[in-house]
Amino acid sequence: MFAIFSQVLGITAPVFAMLFLGVLLKRLGQIDAAFINTATALVFNVSMPVMLFLAILHADLRTALQPALLGYFVLATVTGFLLAWGWALWRCPRAERGVYVQGAFRGNNGIIGLALATSLYGDYGLSVGGVLGGVVILSYNSLAALVLAVYNPNAKASAWSIGKSILRNPLILGVLAALPFAYWQVHLPAWLTTSGEYLAQLTLPLALICIGATLSLAALRESGALALSASLMKMVWLPLLASLGAFLCGFRGAELGILFLFFASPTAAASFVMAKAAGGNHQLAAAIIVITTLAAAITTNIGLFVLQWGGWI
Repeated sequence: MFAIFSQVLGITAPVFAMLFLGVLLKRLGQIDAAFINTATALVFNVSMPVMLFLAILHADLRTALQPALLGYFVLATVTGFLLAWGWALWRCPRAERGVYVQGAFRGNNGIIGLALATSLYGDYGLSVGGVLGGVVILSYNSLAALVLAVYNPNAKASAWSIGKSILRNPLILGVLAALPFAYWQVHLPAWLTTSGEYLAQLTLPLALICIGATLSLAALRESGALALSASLMKMVWLPLLASLGAFLCGFRGAELGILFLFFASPTAAASFVMAKAAGGNHQLAAAIIVITTLAAAITTNIGLFVLQWGGWI
């Protein structure tokens, strides 16, 4: 299990390096609130949609396609989303519900989940995880846009306004634009792909630096109970329920392992970007990302140990 722990740590350590760099740059006065606002808008409107477009474009949707696996993932994701929303209706202040729900169900599968699946299962993990990643991108962004639009303080929560908010979301547009290119395997010119990759590579470092710069001990204390509650739901309760459901549905071996790794991934950095764009409590979003990323090194190893001990993966 030490090898698995090292793999998890090797993936999460660069994330923390960028977070701490953001904290340091803010302390040194190299970045300020104006930079954070501008950089977050750039990530949300430009670089992250391009990153998602390229991720879908490079995924071969006709191979490693397992309808049962994809269908179960979507069903479990929607169920987890509804459970988190139901809990938020009962336990969270209205203004915090959108950010809480997003932080509780939306995993960092594009980086941590896929990297661990590839590390454990090689090319098979990469191909299955890559196709699953396309479903992840579409489902996570649609559900997150929905719940954030409902609780957006700057917008009316009518069905029409929520629908427009989802359809105008740059991340959703990036995914939808990529689907026909991926399905018909349309190849872009090499220079355009390279330029897009330059833009895409800005996304995670810039988003993580902004998250780090936003963090403060006062904000962590203020959102501590809610952030901890969302983090426990993301890293313990929902992965446990979803993995148990997958087991009862008959998934075994690599399929069960990949599903667990995707469900057990910490909250995605994109949740901070979307929370800020929707006028939500981005400090709460940042706190959830930090706590779940820290917890991943422990909960992921425990889950894999139990599944391997039982001989199920």
